[in-house]
This record gives sequence, C-alpha cells and structure tokens, in this order.
Amino acid sequence: MATNQNKAAGAKPKGKELIIVESPTKQKTISKILGSSYIVRSSFGHVRDLPSKEIGVDEKNNFKPTYVISGKPRVISELKEAVKNASTVYLATDPDREGEAIAWHLQELLHLKPENTRRIYFHEITPTAVKESFEHARGIDHNLVDAQQARRVLDRLVGYKLSPLLWRKITSGLSAGRVQSVAVRLLTERAKEIADFKEQVYWTIKASLEKENQKPSFSARVLKWEGKNVEKTVTYKLFAEDYKVKSTVFNTNESLAPVNAVLRQGPIVVEKVEKKEVKQKARPPFITSSMQQDAYNKIGFGSQKTMQVAQSLYEGIEIGGQTVGLITYMRTDSFNVSKQLQAQTSKFIKEKYGPEYAPKTAPVFKSKVKGAQEAHESIHPTDVYRTPQSLKNYLTADQYKLYELIWLRFVASQMAEAVFNTVAVDISAGGKEKCMLRANGRTVKFKGYLSVYQEEADERESNDDDSKDDSSALLPPLEQGDALKLLGIDTKDHKTTPPPNYNEASLIKTLEKHGIGRPSTYAPTIKTIMDRKYIEKQAKGNKLVATDLGITVTEQLKEFFKDIMDLSYTAGVEETLDDIAEGDKKWVEVISGFYSGFTRDLDNASKNMRKPAPSVAEGEQCPICGSPMVRRRSKYGEYLTCVNYPDTCQGKKNLSGSSFPAPEQTAEKCEKCGSPMVIRTGRKGRFMACSAYPKCRNTYSVDAQGNRVASSGPLDSGRKCEKCGKPLVLRHSAKGAFLGCSGYPKCKNIVNITPEEEAAIKKLNEKKDA
Repeated sequence: MATNQNKAAGAKPKGKELIIVESPTKQKTISKILGSSYIVRSSFGHVRDLPSKEIGVDEKNNFKPTYVISGKPRVISELKEAVKNASTVYLATDPDREGEAIAWHLQELLHLKPENTRRIYFHEITPTAVKESFEHARGIDHNLVDAQQARRVLDRLVGYKLSPLLWRKITSGLSAGRVQSVAVRLLTERAKEIADFKEQVYWTIKASLEKENQKPSFSARVLKWEGKNVEKTVTYKLFAEDYKVKSTVFNTNESLAPVNAVLRQGPIVVEKVEKKEVKQKARPPFITSSMQQDAYNKIGFGSQKTMQVAQSLYEGIEIGGQTVGLITYMRTDSFNVSKQLQAQTSKFIKEKYGPEYAPKTAPVFKSKVKGAQEAHESIHPTDVYRTPQSLKNYLTADQYKLYELIWLRFVASQMAEAVFNTVAVDISAGGKEKCMLRANGRTVKFKGYLSVYQEEADERESNDDDSKDDSSALLPPLEQGDALKLLGIDTKDHKTTPPPNYNEASLIKTLEKHGIGRPSTYAPTIKTIMDRKYIEKQAKGNKLVATDLGITVTEQLKEFFKDIMDLSYTAGVEETLDDIAEGDKKWVEVISGFYSGFTRDLDNASKNMRKPAPSVAEGEQCPICGSPMVRRRSKYGEYLTCVNYPDTCQGKKNLSGSSFPAPEQTAEKCEKCGSPMVIRTGRKGRFMACSAYPKCRNTYSVDAQGNRVASSGPLDSGRKCEKCGKPLVLRHSAKGAFLGCSGYPKCKNIVNITPEEEAAIKKLNEKKDA
C-alpha cells in the first residue's frame, strides 16, 4: 500500500485550502461543517473515463488506457481556476477504489503537484469524521488506483470484444460483461432447474394429544415408524448451490393406514422430555448486500432505489438549519463499528431498554464476504440518538423507511442475545419400537435484540412450510411416563416444490456468496441485464426470470467462453483484483494473463458460433402475404416477421398481435439506386425508405403529412433562441415538428409549434430558395 507523502518543506503558498468532492450535496454538507476556512468544490462525479465510441485500450502497448474528459467543461475550468489560488488541495472522494481512482484522475487532469496534494477520506460525513480526516491525510494509493483501472480495462476489453460478436451472431444491440453475463446465467440455470424438477407427492401425519386435566392440547408429528425415520431430505446439486427438499416415506394415503390404527389403539406415553435454554445472537450491522436484501424483503425497495436513497442519507439531510450525514458510506463489505459509536449505542440501549439489554462487551462480527475490506465501516447511523421518529419530519417517505431499517438493524446488532426456553418431547404409540412422535415447544425467556428487530427466515430453508416444526407451540407440563389421550389425527398430502425463482434480494445474496462482483456492482448489474431485456421481473411476486433472449445469449457464451461464464473463475478474477489493491500483483500482468486466453476463445467463437435459426410461430400468418411468421429477437424483445422477410416481403408483427402497417407507395424515386421510395413505420415513427432495402438503405425524414423533409439541412424558422441567441431551426421527431436551437448540443432549448406554424416556416424557406 502507498505510504503517506510528506508535504514539501518551505513556505506554504498563499491562498485557502481547497477540498474537492464528487457531488454537490456532499460539497454543501462539508462546506457547512468546515465553514469559511476552506473552499469546497464538487467534480460532479467522474472527470475522466475511457472513450464511449472506441475501445480506448492499447492491446499492443501494455493495455495502456486512453482517457477522455467525461466531466462538464465548465466544471473542469472552475476546478482549475480554484486550484490556482489554493495553498493545498485535498481530494476527499469516496473511501473505496472508485473514489481513489477519481482522486487520481483529478490529480492528473488538474496537474496537481504531489507536494501540495493530499488524499483524505471519511466513512461518514459528520463534523468529527471530516475534521479527523485531515490528521490522516496521505498521498494517492496507486495500488487501489491500479485495481480500479484493471477492473475498468478488463470490463472494457470483454464488453467491446464480445458485444460485436453477439451483434453478428444473434442480433444487434446486445452486450456482454464479466459480471452481468454470470448473473444472467444464474437465472437461466435456475429456469432449467425448475423445468427439470420432478415433483413428488408425500404425506405427513400428526396426532392431536392431551394430558388428562392439563391444558392446552398440542400436536406431535410422527417421527419414526417401526424403528425407522419417516422424514427424509433429498439434496439437489444445483448450479450455484445445494437445494434441500424435505418429504416423508409415506407416498400414498393408504400407506398411513397402519400408523392410524396404532395411534387409535395406543397406548400413547411420554418417553422423554428434554428442556434447555437456547440463546440467539443478533445479526451484524448492514453491509451493502444485506442492506439491499432486507430493503427488498421488508420495505419493497429494489437494489437501485436502495442505493439512491442511501446515498442521500450519507451525503447529508437538512435538519434544523444544518446539513447532516445520517449514515456511514453505503458501499462496504465490512461489519466494523467504531468504538466511540459502540460506547454511545451501549449507553443509549441502557437508557431506553434497560441495562440488561446491553451486553457486557461490545459484539464483534467477522465478515464472511470474499475479499472484504475490513478497514471499512459497516452501514450504520452516524449518531444513534438520532432516532427515526425524531427525524421523520425532515425525511422523505423513502428516506424514513430506509433510515429506520438501518437504525433498527444496527441497534439490534449491539444488543444482548435473545433467550428461549425450549422443550422437545418424545412420545411412543403402541410401544417405542412401533411408533414414535415428537412435539416441540419454545417460549421466550428474554427478548433481547428481538424487542427491536425481527428477522425473517430465508425462503430457501425449506420447500414446504407445512413440514416445519411448530417450535413456538405451547406445551402443558409433561413428565416421562405420562399417559396421553388422542384427540384426533391430521393427515395431509404435500408436493415437493422446485427451487424458487430468484428475486433481487436472493440474486444479490448468491452473487455475494460466490464472490461475484463487489458492493458497488450489484445494483448496476441487475439494472443492466434488465435494460438489455436478458431478464424481466414478473408482475406477480417480483420474481426475476430469464427471457428467451437471455437464454439464447447465455447458451452461446457458455459454449464458447467457459471461463467467463464460470462462477469460480469469475470469483477468482475478483480475488486477483484484490491482490492488485494489496500490492501483491501488477495490473498489466493480470490483464495480459486473462487476455491471452480470452482472445483464443474469441477467435474460436468468431469462426464457429452459429446464429440461431428463427423458429416458426404456430398459427401466425403474415398480414401482407399470408405466409407463416417466424420469431426473431432484438434488444427490444421478441417480434415476428414473414418467412420471406426481407427478400420479397416486409411483413412484421409484434407479439401483442398488432402489425406494422404495410409500406405506403410514393411517387418519389431513390436518388441512390432509382428504385421507388416507400413510407415505412418504425419504433420512432414514419420515415421514407428505399423499397430495395436491404440492398439499398437510403432513408429520409418525413413530416406529419408524409412529405419528405429537405435533406439540405434543418429549415431556419426566422426566430432566435431565448437562451443563447442562435437561430431556431425546424426539426422533426416521432411526435411531430418542433423548433430546436441550432447551437445543439451545447444548447438544448426546444419550442413546440403547431402544424400551421410548421407550414409557414416551409413557405418562408421556399421563398428564400426562389
């Protein structure tokens, strides 16, 4: 890791000290904390990145990246001006690799001198944390920068090499990525696992029992029959995990008849009573993944929304005239909590809940996340005395929900264990060798942390709620040898259920479990694969399922890019990036090792990957010529085309059944090939195109009446832009005509006009031409 750099000796340059952060909200909060002693400016996010329209990585020169300015020119100019007058520049970007990389890019772009540049960071935006950060100011950690640069270059190489391959072999507009493609594979494999699951029927049997003159009655399930366990568990080896399915040996109702007879005949006797005290420890404070999972399960927030709301709570909320950062940094995989906050929380718990609710020693949680950076803080309130209720009037509804969730989880994590009295009763019917039953009960002796935060069981722990023990049932006082009375027998049939579809929470949990991605990548990964139409969210239950397009892309990538699509390999890449961050490996060597194998796979795929043949859509006929329709895919989803498309027929249908209108004939001739021009309708509206398409791809815009818009350029409206003074010109979109500033894209002013105004502008320009 990089060591602190000492400031150059000598007189300090004149001017105030400058602090540069990423966001305007963060700038506002820190400005209020530090006052007029410092100048605080925002970079408005990233200032440099790889170019958007080219790969930007020199594969022949140690993968040297080419960076271009991604920030706003005005912002960069203002930062450069501020730097000129600053004695020292503090780069106060976020406390992770991304933040370190932004700090380095700022140093490079603004030509900051190392002797006058310091790196500071804080896990929470509070007066104490911000002021203390100056005591630990250091230079740029180039190991962290290299790790982030390696990730960026690696993802760029994969994306820019794989995506064009998918365009050629499947359909245009597709993309692939190191993390996103594995995430889609999880869903496609799950779809197969659900389809291949063999459902089985089984039966359970419970006896309703009563001890004479003792209430309440209770139920006990049959545990053994003729000396053998009746319950069984089958483990299915799935792609990403094991799935346990519980059932019994009773596969028909008739198979229960002998058991029913023994229960009715009796005698039913208590054989053993086991009582013990069980303690249950609270779960740790939130990290990024667990916050996203609980926010989804408890308050219905998607991962993207959770991170957006958390960002606002971290950067600062206006409270009583002050801007206050309410939570610690929300991209973390560490369970750490500062000793100061633990002491404050212990005091708060004793005051609010009682001394017995605060443990004697502060709890310590060890992260199980691969590559977790233990130096970071968990996600928790910056001041536990800022209760959710006390802040309710200052927060939006969404901010309140998430802050309350974070606050409750944290306070619970610092509280004493919950204590239960449990009892397990073994009962015989017709003798111990014939039939054994089990009754369980549990009562709360001390609620502990459960008085604050209720936990939910993982939906994958059992395939059938009816097969679970009623462990919270109340039991009467029972002793060995007690005789019991049979009140009734409850038999029920069940079906084993397949593994569930993923939702956002369970997908994030699986990615985290296998070390795929990092805290900052979970939400954008899910958003990307949904935007690409590789997966979709079901209306009922918000389950995520792979689309046909996602399955097609995954199958092709699995065949030709086995490494990239492998869970352990992808996790290994993440661990290697961690090694770079620790200074144990060089980023160029890592990229070189990956790229040699990747290019071999790419060459093989280019030669041997075959475009999937379109399948015939049963019962669908072309609206133009009556021929069969076939299914095709694009980045916008599935659609139907005529089997003769595009050679002799242009028939199309979307999957809802409506058809694109047949091409309209015009009197125009194509200027490129002389073929008749026709008017077609696409996703963006009507346009004029050559009828010889796809041999000739000549097109023109048309107005609302279907008249070709002059191709010599937009027509001058004779009006000036109110914002910048440049001419307003006539432009067209799918929604009709409008006036746009000729200074676009620097000025994006637009003015809506009527069809009459459009016609007047055309006449005005016709007179000019004449």
